[in-house]
Amino acid sequence: MVETGKLNKLRVIKKVDFGIYLEGEEAGEILLPLRYVPENCEVDDIIEVFIYFDSEDRIIATTEKPYAMVGQFALLKVISVNSVGAFIDWGLPKDLLVPFREQKQEMEEGKSYVVFIYLDKSKRIAASSKLDKFFDTLPISFQEGQEVELLICYQTDLGYKAIINGCYGGVLYKNEVFQVLEKGQKIKGFIKKVRDDKKIDLCLHKPGYKKVDDLLEKIIDTLKKRDGFIPVGDKSSTKIIYELFGVSKRTYKKAIGVLFKKRLITFENNGIKLKEKIRKKGGIVK
Repeated sequence: MVETGKLNKLRVIKKVDFGIYLEGEEAGEILLPLRYVPENCEVDDIIEVFIYFDSEDRIIATTEKPYAMVGQFALLKVISVNSVGAFIDWGLPKDLLVPFREQKQEMEEGKSYVVFIYLDKSKRIAASSKLDKFFDTLPISFQEGQEVELLICYQTDLGYKAIINGCYGGVLYKNEVFQVLEKGQKIKGFIKKVRDDKKIDLCLHKPGYKKVDDLLEKIIDTLKKRDGFIPVGDKSSTKIIYELFGVSKRTYKKAIGVLFKKRLITFENNGIKLKEKIRKKGGIVK
């Protein structure tokens, strides 16, 4: 079965002056224009092509790949706006329509938006910035602390809306984000909590003491590289702590508290100092 808006491997059934025709089963013969035909292509060869509709709404094939396909989220730029909606560049000659009814906010020419690509009721390829209705409704099986891939969608009053593994929606809370995040940015994250209402809280570092455990070795290694002292203590600014270790001040304070209790460091001169005997050893006593 040929899938519109996706890659398909189809058999060559006929060669003509202006291209080749591919076997499209119930879709009929599908033209691959001459400019896309691979060199030395022959009848019965199997070719991987992307199937979509040309400017005259005829089904057609191309060996070019769009920036995103049906069933995927992506950050795409608006090329033009007219009476039917906004047209976005998705990497193919025919721009992709985002109808007005599918715009979360009125789109503007020249700006980029995270959209979902889908097939409308007439089986035409379109896009929508109303992302929530396209998130997966299957049971959520994420575990706390699980590493995931995030796509940043937009900023809200709470923080940042993000897409998890291309399927689910989640939130990164602004008071737990200590770096600049851009719309469309892909970044590693972690599941902080799956709430009773099925909403997902996210974080950029392993939650709880798992994150602290990872930080302990990093602090010790940094101290060893800096002659056993760094001027970063529990009263240092959030910015300085994040620039050095990439974690929140709260997490850093937990970590140095653990190191102090283990008698690995002392607090001196508004910073922390590694004890001399630890400097000569290879790691942390767990």
